[in-house]
Amino acid sequence: MTASYDSPVVLDRREGPHGEVVLRRHGALLQIIANGCFLMDTSDGRSERLLVDAALAALDGRPAPDVLIGGLGVGFSLAHAAADPRWGRITVVERERAVVDWHRGGPLAALTAEALADPRTEVVESDLVHYVNETSATFDALCLDIDNGPGWTVTEGNEGLYAPAGLGSCARVLRPGGVLAVWSAQPSPDFEGSLRNVGFQQVRTEEIPVARGVPDVVHLAVRPG
Repeated sequence: MTASYDSPVVLDRREGPHGEVVLRRHGALLQIIANGCFLMDTSDGRSERLLVDAALAALDGRPAPDVLIGGLGVGFSLAHAAADPRWGRITVVERERAVVDWHRGGPLAALTAEALADPRTEVVESDLVHYVNETSATFDALCLDIDNGPGWTVTEGNEGLYAPAGLGSCARVLRPGGVLAVWSAQPSPDFEGSLRNVGFQQVRTEEIPVARGVPDVVHLAVRPG
């Protein structure tokens, strides 16, 4: 029996260190599912592009700023950053080997092949929470898109990233005047308060209209200095 066009088809299913990750095709779309939770698909990419653009716009005009992107996902953020010659070094931290494989010669390769070949790009296979705690590298912008938002994390371990200690680690890897940009499926006034409480300045939220329901948002904050 041939699968219906409207029935999702699983292309790959892996058990990773944080549970099950699945890549499936639903009509023309590719979708990533983690532990049964829908994360993202290839339908749009507006919010991922805004995440990168908003971070760049919030910087102070410094030349060739370096950006750290948390989460490779379907690759919209990476591809958009690599298409902009104004960015300097582009580092992507992705904890799931399966996601990296899907981009390196897998079904998602068409979306990011050019970006991955860009000499500015580096993909680091690591848990972002561990990375920001341990790295000695610093960046001008940190763009986070690893959850559905500060209050809707994919795994419990990610919750610490949005707590005071985790936000402090994010600030540590940012250079003075650097920008933290966090994607969320819904606005979070509490998260804005958390950002201010740990010392971030110019905290604001940009909305991205969606077809139904509350808008997606990007939370923005600047490290003082």
